[in-house]
Formats: sequence, C-alpha cells, structure tokens
Amino acid sequence: MSRIGKKPIEIPEGVTITKEGNSLTVKGPKGELKNSFHSDIAIEVKKDEVIVTRPDDLKEHRALHGLTRALIQNMVTGVHSSYSKTLDIVGVGYKAEMKGKNLFLNIGYSHPIYFMPPEEITIQAPTQTQIIVSGVDKQLVGQVAAKIRSIRKPEPYKGKGIKYSDEQIQRKAGKTAGA
Repeated sequence: MSRIGKKPIEIPEGVTITKEGNSLTVKGPKGELKNSFHSDIAIEVKKDEVIVTRPDDLKEHRALHGLTRALIQNMVTGVHSSYSKTLDIVGVGYKAEMKGKNLFLNIGYSHPIYFMPPEEITIQAPTQTQIIVSGVDKQLVGQVAAKIRSIRKPEPYKGKGIKYSDEQIQRKAGKTAGA
C-alpha cells in the first residue's frame, strides 16, 4: 500500500465535498475547486473524511493512488486556508506595484512589464520589492509565481532578479584581474 495513499483525508469544518462519477467538487470558505480523477481509483466520501483506494497492485494504480490522495488533500487545504507564494525583487531600481488587478514591474528592461494574473489568483505588492501570489488552487499559484519569476530570473553574480523568498541563490565569483 502507498503510505500517502492509505492515509484518510480529514474534512475540516466548513468544507463540503460532493462526488459525481469520478469527479469531486470541494467547496469551502475561500472558494470552490472541481477536479476529475482516474476511473480506476475508488474515492469514498464519508461524513468527516475521504478514503482513496486502488483495485490492485499494478504499477499504474500504485502511482495514481498516492497522486489522487495528494490532489484531493491539496483541494481541501486550498478551499479551507488557501495557498500563497512570496517573491522578492533584488536589484537597484527594481520595483513592483499594483495597477488595479495587474502587476506593474520595472526590473531593468527598457520598458515596464505589465503582468495580468488569472481571475482565480490574487497578487499583492506590500512593498516595492515583494510580491505575494495567493489563491485556492496550489498548482495555479505555483505556476503564476514561476511565470513572474521567469520574467527576470536571479543571476548568479550579484543575485539581481526575481526570486522566491525562501530560495538560496548559488553565487559565483566574478572576474579577477590578470597579471
């Protein structure tokens, strides 16, 4: 048995899960998520927990067992307390600010960059050098944060660019004067 797959998912207070065929709809105080899963994996919704089981020990079913359980857990956690990623901007003159719902970035290019987030994602810029991406869908939050980071990845010499707040940048030594 998969160690992750066999653990039951506890449903917190205020979260409801409805099952239609092989798809689940999870509603909570922060929002609603819907996802469909593989038809071979059995999902049983009880009063206060969800149990995921697999029919046999085929390699595909073993892989889907843990994956399905993790996806459902992420949905439940997202609608109950939401996910967020924090990005830091490093560099002289680099800054970010919100213009309506869009993110305005001035990060060393000859032109400013406007980033328009998807509807389900909220972006905040509490300071000029910090960006907070939040939402209920863990995958979408990570994808939007990675897209913002890819606009100006941190470079290894001075560390200038956009990085995750918990990311460690491997620094390189610069050129040395030759004799």
